Amino acid sequence: MIRSLIVAASRCLCIAAGLIGSANLGSAWALDVNVGVIRVDYPVLAPVSRFDRKPDNLGFAGASLGNQDNETTGSFLGHSFSFETRSTTPEKLEADTADLLENDIKMIVVLGHGNDVLKVADAAGAGALIFNAAAPEVTLRSESCRSNLLHVAPSRAMLTDALAQFLVWKKWKRWLLISGSNPDDQRLAEAYRRSARKFGTEIVEERIFEDTGGSRRSDSGHVLVQRQIPVFTQETEDHDVVLAVDESDVFALYLPFHAWTPRPVAGSGGLRPVSFHAAHEAWGATQFQRRFEKQNGRYVRPEDYNVWVAFRVIGEAVSRSSSDDIAVLRDYILSDAFELAAFKGQKVTFRPWNGQLRQPVLLTDSKITVSVSPQEGFLHHRSPLDSLGIDEPESACSAFAN
Repeated sequence: MIRSLIVAASRCLCIAAGLIGSANLGSAWALDVNVGVIRVDYPVLAPVSRFDRKPDNLGFAGASLGNQDNETTGSFLGHSFSFETRSTTPEKLEADTADLLENDIKMIVVLGHGNDVLKVADAAGAGALIFNAAAPEVTLRSESCRSNLLHVAPSRAMLTDALAQFLVWKKWKRWLLISGSNPDDQRLAEAYRRSARKFGTEIVEERIFEDTGGSRRSDSGHVLVQRQIPVFTQETEDHDVVLAVDESDVFALYLPFHAWTPRPVAGSGGLRPVSFHAAHEAWGATQFQRRFEKQNGRYVRPEDYNVWVAFRVIGEAVSRSSSDDIAVLRDYILSDAFELAAFKGQKVTFRPWNGQLRQPVLLTDSKITVSVSPQEGFLHHRSPLDSLGIDEPESACSAFAN
């Protein structure tokens, strides 16, 4: 009897010691992860549609939801997640970046133009990891790539390829391309020309809609448009679809129903390629949408989604690698082991040759998800997702070379 009590007591002591050891081990592995979000605000005219007015918490709302999701999963491992935001201007960008770095924040999500994203990446250096959540410039993923810069926002080439695949699937292969006159419009036009060559379509004619400046909204706006657009689109070559190329938000929304020839409109107006939109409900997206709307009192925008994805990439990498070391996280994110569920029907991963997130692209008319690219039949030896955008043999990025 006494011997049995001694054995039982010994077992209890062993179990207690094991629990204490596990607790100490969990404490040793517990990580405090703080992420920075920088949004660069630029002076712009009011959008054509008041529905497109940018909310004050654009992007930051996605950060808040992403941090909550990271906290939920991280709590089981003893990890904690927090974030700091900076709403800045191009003139104050370097100071705000330095402030985050001085606060020992080594992972920063950036919403800004391409040149400003590069400023943050260069200022941060190899000891930090920067996530591009807005800039579409192909050069950021090619000759101007940085080893510490990852892209959750799709590139212009990915967006134009996504739309081009759908137009090819529809057999709408003759395009009338109408582009704006601003530099970003012309860069987008070049991306569409590349997609046309890539998928064997024909741009039968190109026209440029000059941006004359001034307000884009007025009491008589629709009256003027109803007179101007039909005249502007008269006497064109025969075409299947009008391709609106208007990153500056000047004219594309006016093209549907106003063009001289009755044809569908796609691109910057009509059917648009986007990373995400508020009407998307497939693959569990409804619960994401509802949580976002309950928290923010508005619909999600692509910038919010992109920032949310960046946060979830960080959370997944920290949880899987049990590390907050930048080199370890970067290697894991770019490895074949990394994958993330993103409400797009399949897991998303990163291209190890330029740091671009592989992801499906939604095609929307702003009311429903019309389709999702890559389209059926567009194959790739590695992944159908790599049929969108610049492929590895075309890439001029050397910063990711092993």
